[in-house]
Amino acid sequence: MAHEHKLEIFRGLWKFKSNTQKIWGVLAFLTFVTAVEVVLGIYKPEMFMGKVLGMKALNWIFIILTIVKAYYITWDFMHMRDEVKALRRMVIWTAVFLICYLVFILLQEGGYIEGVYSNGFVKRDF
Repeated sequence: MAHEHKLEIFRGLWKFKSNTQKIWGVLAFLTFVTAVEVVLGIYKPEMFMGKVLGMKALNWIFIILTIVKAYYITWDFMHMRDEVKALRRMVIWTAVFLICYLVFILLQEGGYIEGVYSNGFVKRDF
């Protein structure tokens, strides 16, 4: 017995008749998001150059759009939607843990490098 794939995206707002149509629909959405990123990257509107939480608003927009694209690639093209809840949670929580670990390491090393540039040579015992 073949497993039927869900043929909608955006929580059922967009429904398709076949897998092929769904693939093209997701591809069209990802293409649109990429086009928005490219246009924003080329023109860099002045209204998005203000600081929000220590970073330019434009950078936050790029981060959010990249996360949206990664979500839809994983959810639809890698068929994560059709997997059991436990597997989806394992994949997500592993990624969240590794991203938090990466942020911790980058902040630690960035603080050390900033200290070296600010105060000259600094040796740290680990």
